[in-house]
Amino acid sequence: MSRDAIWTIPNILTVVRILLTPAFVMAYISENFNFAWILFAIAGLTDALDGFLARIWDQRTQLGAMLDPLADKVLLVTSFICLALKGWIPAWFAVLVVSRDVIIVGGLALLHFWGIEVRSRIQPIWISKFTTVAQIFLVIFVMIQKSFGLDFSLIQVLMVWLTAVVTVISGVAYVRRGFELFSEEADGR
Repeated sequence: MSRDAIWTIPNILTVVRILLTPAFVMAYISENFNFAWILFAIAGLTDALDGFLARIWDQRTQLGAMLDPLADKVLLVTSFICLALKGWIPAWFAVLVVSRDVIIVGGLALLHFWGIEVRSRIQPIWISKFTTVAQIFLVIFVMIQKSFGLDFSLIQVLMVWLTAVVTVISGVAYVRRGFELFSEEADGR
């Protein structure tokens, strides 16, 4: 692939999402919460837009396939840590989200270290995509509540539990797939 083919609009949007993460954190730390949730919302929109554009413009690249999930993890892990440190979401929930991502990334690294080809054998699954959307909406919901002094505690609790359940389900699905790949490799397939 030529150097120019790497710099597709979807890949540029993914890089923008990565670069928005430190800006979000700086706005959050300086307690400029309106700006923080706007930055986060823009980053969330780039997540939806980059995948959509890559598909309709047939601009899927290996770089994009690696950067997109990395950008999601960087943005979401960072935001959940920020929200938990302020006490805006339960600490157990932030630990769950972070742990799931660490387990997935660690599992992929272990599979790669073991010599198992994972790029073509592990594809994003619908529950994982739903988990990402649920996590993005939860962060935006919490940030808007805090920015405007709103209190929708019951809705937030329900959103936390729904997001926690899908986070666990998607994590289990990826761990299960990882073990299947180890078994397939051991069986010589």
